[in-house]
Amino acid sequence: MFKKIKPWVSAFRLRTLPLSISGIVIGSCFAHYNGSFDGMIMTFAILLTTSLQVLSNLANDYGDGVKGTDNNDRIGPERAIQSGAISPEEMFDGIKMNILVVIVLTVGLIFVSFGSKFFLYAMLFFLLSGLSVYAAINYTVGSSPYGYKGLGDVFVFIFFGLLSVVGSYFLYTKNVDHHVFLPAITLGLLSMGVLNLNNMRDIDSDAAAGKDTLAVKLGKKKAKQYHIILIVLAIVISFVFSILYFSNFYNLLFFIAYIPLIIHVKTIHKITAPKDFDPQLKVLALTTFLFSVLLGVGYIL
Repeated sequence: MFKKIKPWVSAFRLRTLPLSISGIVIGSCFAHYNGSFDGMIMTFAILLTTSLQVLSNLANDYGDGVKGTDNNDRIGPERAIQSGAISPEEMFDGIKMNILVVIVLTVGLIFVSFGSKFFLYAMLFFLLSGLSVYAAINYTVGSSPYGYKGLGDVFVFIFFGLLSVVGSYFLYTKNVDHHVFLPAITLGLLSMGVLNLNNMRDIDSDAAAGKDTLAVKLGKKKAKQYHIILIVLAIVISFVFSILYFSNFYNLLFFIAYIPLIIHVKTIHKITAPKDFDPQLKVLALTTFLFSVLLGVGYIL
């Protein structure tokens, strides 16, 4: 059993977790700014989001593993099923256990957020949690996974951007305010950038395996242009937000994140070999998390 711990931890893809909670950080900080913060809500929201991200990672490993997409031609880190460290049957059992954890955490989050009140809101978040599970699994699993049709970017924008920020803010305040939308859009664009980096790195092996990601559809040159547009647009939208909702100079703390983002854009522009995109995945994911923390803290100082 203990020999399996390392492969399972690797399959969890811990480096993806900071990005997954970035929206919770922004939503929680803005709720704090408006006097509606609750530590228990934030704890359950982070645990649930983390569990959903792990579910997505396991399902991605399973889907690409059984389809043969993860093979020796792939440039990225070796996956659990691909390496033989975890069998497809074991991975499927792990996915089922993870879904149970998601259900428990969903119930906990809804209870601390809504209690016995707001029944319709509670039902809405049950539905959203169910849709999140569906999105996490069906990216690569099943006979018609949306990740193989170039739709991954759309789902990432919705779940990592809009739902993560606006949804977490709603859990605290029980309403939706206009000031959370531009940060949600910005985070969605940066998260799409992380996915696109992953797809640009694997563009050759994905194309050969029939995984028709947006990067494969666009081709190497246009996929890189698309990536640069995503990052630049995220910077522009967040800058517009800083002008529209300025209250003090602490609000501009997130400008610090522009430095690594600009360096990232310049680096991407120069890259010619797909394998060189891999180090930039960590850079962009951590920069996005830094952006979220600085943006949120800037409004509670």
